[in-house]
Amino acid sequence: MGEKHKLLILFATQTGNALDAAERVGREAERRGCGARVVSVDEFDASSLPYEDTVIFVVSTTGQGDAPDSMKVFWRYLLQKSLSQDWLEGVHYAVFGLGDSGYQKFNFVAKKLDKRLSDLGAKALIERGLGDDQHHSGYEGALDPWLSSLWNMLNQINPKFFPEGLGTVVPDMFLMDQPKVRIEYHDVDNMHLPLSTTSDLKCIEMRIQRARSMCLGKFSHNIKRPDCFLKMIKNHRLTRAGCEKDVRHFEFEAVSSGIDYEVGDVVELLPCQRPAAVDAFIKRCNLDPESFITVHPREAEIHFLDVSVNASNFPIKLKTFVESTMDVASASPRRYFFEVMSFFATAQHEKERLQYFASPEGRDDLYQYNQKERRTVLEVLEDFPSVQMPFEWLVQLVPPLKTRAFSISSSPSAHPNQVHLTVNIVSWMTPYKRKQTGLCSMWLASLDPQETPDVYIPAWFHKGALPPPPPTLPLILIGPGTGCAPFRGFVEERSMQSRFNSTAPILFFFGCRNEENDFLYREFWNYHSQQGGLLSEEKGGGFYVAFSRDQPQKIYVQDKMRENSKKIWSLLGEGAAIYVAGSSTKMPSDVFSCFEEIISKENGVSRESALRWLRILERAGKYHVEAWS
Repeated sequence: MGEKHKLLILFATQTGNALDAAERVGREAERRGCGARVVSVDEFDASSLPYEDTVIFVVSTTGQGDAPDSMKVFWRYLLQKSLSQDWLEGVHYAVFGLGDSGYQKFNFVAKKLDKRLSDLGAKALIERGLGDDQHHSGYEGALDPWLSSLWNMLNQINPKFFPEGLGTVVPDMFLMDQPKVRIEYHDVDNMHLPLSTTSDLKCIEMRIQRARSMCLGKFSHNIKRPDCFLKMIKNHRLTRAGCEKDVRHFEFEAVSSGIDYEVGDVVELLPCQRPAAVDAFIKRCNLDPESFITVHPREAEIHFLDVSVNASNFPIKLKTFVESTMDVASASPRRYFFEVMSFFATAQHEKERLQYFASPEGRDDLYQYNQKERRTVLEVLEDFPSVQMPFEWLVQLVPPLKTRAFSISSSPSAHPNQVHLTVNIVSWMTPYKRKQTGLCSMWLASLDPQETPDVYIPAWFHKGALPPPPPTLPLILIGPGTGCAPFRGFVEERSMQSRFNSTAPILFFFGCRNEENDFLYREFWNYHSQQGGLLSEEKGGGFYVAFSRDQPQKIYVQDKMRENSKKIWSLLGEGAAIYVAGSSTKMPSDVFSCFEEIISKENGVSRESALRWLRILERAGKYHVEAWS
């Protein structure tokens, strides 16, 4: 089989899911005798695309329909007007997207890519596949049938893709001999480790950078070295004690370099794993926590190596590497983890169960056991005691310890060198009555600024989906629950601006369950909505609260919006921008639909015309949504 019949699989990922999916496509192709190259789009020369015979794209959608950072240069190239309608004539392609149907622009990137490739003359092999995080099996619920269709179509157009026939599948053991990484162990007595003259914070920073630089392809370049370290100075519960929900107000100050952010920005924090869980994982896997290691790519994976980061050349303690990079006690492993486990199981009943979980037939049972119960890597390993996986495979397959992103709920003008967060402390019962908690939120809630003053939290700041508005721009804000977080910062910032200049009015719609239980920042909003306050009617603004459970019929922010439709339409007429923040489930789409209804009613036009009006507002950069699941 010539190179022409080797599949090119291009992926664009933000969090690593599209990489996982692309690698699975490559593995499945090779098991059928079809060679495959798996390459990130930012490492592929887009100008060479017309010379490819068959290309499989696996792309994720981030935020509100945005392409991953790694895809932006590639996408700009494809959008060039100089490219003709037959530029990709003769190229066959297939697109699989990873998204979340809880967001309005579900799999927007995959849909746009599919259309653009077709417009440039490429021919789709099969209908695009759309993976959905909301599906009970995640994106694999759509990937399994999509792959089956892909192999059948490839075999139809050119049987040479599968020289031994489509029904012949290479035994998995032939593909399981080499993990992607190799571990090198070091005798530190004969090495100079450059830590002796550095400060404690610099030492922590170097350890984090060193460990995360070794994780090939798992972390983007900009989240290896922290922007700064934060120290908690306040931990205050906002919801009533005994209430079902536990929402906290956290305040932090910078203890290394200064804090640089604007209202509407996002901060990512690297959580600390429970020491007992890390120790249990190391013991279960028969590892030496005090050994010093470096992690290197095998020759075939050399393109993943970040050669620009010298920190990866220095050995690091194995325990520090696990703590900083491997999520052993909160994330659930993927299906491939179970497949690899099956090769190292020595007990026959464990091997058979793992093989079943890894098969298409066992997908739903795996979902019940793994995803639905949110079993952790440590729990899974403890359930299969005969399995002893080499550390190389664990480094490759254990989910990475990800930073957690939070909307900032403070203004840097009002709180110099501080950042405030509004955090829902995540806790739930699984179907089998196992209590699970959110790793980062529960850890933050456990910190006492007086008793744990020396806990330094690595932090990275970046732009979110809510750009900071100029003081002269009227605002309509919708932020139920913890969606109020960024708007606390907006109001603080505009309050500071109003001391010296005239500012435009703000309408803010907030919602919660009960006035007594979870009315977040009640005193803050009431203060600013009093006579002459920033949210007061005297200033052209307004503050409206929907308590959904304080009466027999449920009342939501949309109901309060309808009650004040004339004020909304009037402010839109003055050029107001709309900002929406909160849960990604139904709220953003329900609020959008409510705006359609208000514009149609107050402007006396059809819903279709109102929708076009809102789309124009979006294109003008005056309709912003930041939603989270």
